[in-house]
Amino acid sequence: MAGSDPFRARRSATFFFPQLRGHATMNKPEVVVITGASAGVGRATARAFAQRGANMGLVARGRDGLEGARRDVENAGGQALVLPADVAQPEQIEAAAAAVEERFGAIDVWINNAMVSVFSPIKQMLPEEFKRVTEVTYLGYVYGTLSALKRMLPRDRGVIVQVGSALAYRGIPLQAAYCGAKHAIQGFTDTLRCELLHDGSKVKVVEVQMPALNTPQFSWVKSRLPRKPQPVPPIFQPEVAADAIYWAAHQERSEVCVGWPTVKAIVGNKIAPRFADWYLARNGYNSQQTDEPVEPDRRDNLWAPLPGDHGAHGSFDARSKDCSVQMWMSRNRKWLALAGLTLAGALVGTWRNSREEPLPSAITHRPR
Repeated sequence: MAGSDPFRARRSATFFFPQLRGHATMNKPEVVVITGASAGVGRATARAFAQRGANMGLVARGRDGLEGARRDVENAGGQALVLPADVAQPEQIEAAAAAVEERFGAIDVWINNAMVSVFSPIKQMLPEEFKRVTEVTYLGYVYGTLSALKRMLPRDRGVIVQVGSALAYRGIPLQAAYCGAKHAIQGFTDTLRCELLHDGSKVKVVEVQMPALNTPQFSWVKSRLPRKPQPVPPIFQPEVAADAIYWAAHQERSEVCVGWPTVKAIVGNKIAPRFADWYLARNGYNSQQTDEPVEPDRRDNLWAPLPGDHGAHGSFDARSKDCSVQMWMSRNRKWLALAGLTLAGALVGTWRNSREEPLPSAITHRPR
């Protein structure tokens, strides 16, 4: 099981994507800030950058998880600064950014990833819950981006990675606050990209849209559902997301979609949004719940972090994929296109030669 070895899925992904090995060999270690770094995708992403020797600031609310992430980073060969902070508080984010640069120097990559959510029908949601999810999951990205831009724009370099979701394009039932925040990030980032282009800036912003992932959030997200929340299958391991984030931060693409489910959700919503409404109305409730009833004493992290180090993986290791064929194809699309053109050319040449070959003499010189 992948959970028994936290680096197994990472090694498997590197086997499928060998171009990731040693991608960031530099004279100066890369300096990275990751929000939501204590668990899940942020935790796996910290490992991914540490394996290339990066130094990083780890931002999240829970100190236990941050200390665990720091140990992961140092064991993988990087250095880390633990920065307990709530991304909904811009002064805390600004203080974290300043501390990272004081310790490691100029920030090269800023990764906005922190999130909270509530699983609930809209009619049962409270105004303060919508506000909290929006402040963390959307405004946390805004505040992080502002702190990154404050430092990157004068230097005219740097990368901002917005960890997004297929839900930035397609809302689903029971996650209105989260879907709304992800849609807001999409609009904010589109605007930022246009302004950077207008200014001729070399600062880059890239969105990485994620599928369902096996992270601990489903064990601590606030929920009013009768059964335990789950990611909508098919599910991917967080290392798949982490490798995509690392790769996206070092490419020229403005958006990277991870996994066929993400591509299908985005494209399908553009082609047939009303069918998606109907399908999700029928299936969206059950697909987000397991068969197990929710514990009566279930705790959540909406307002404060839960104690303990929860790691990168959730409880769905046995059902999760540790690689994505779609991402392999996306990363290698130039080579695949070249191979396709070569094959097509060879087939056309063979077809033309077969048409131009003379008929056998037995046919062309029939006896009279």
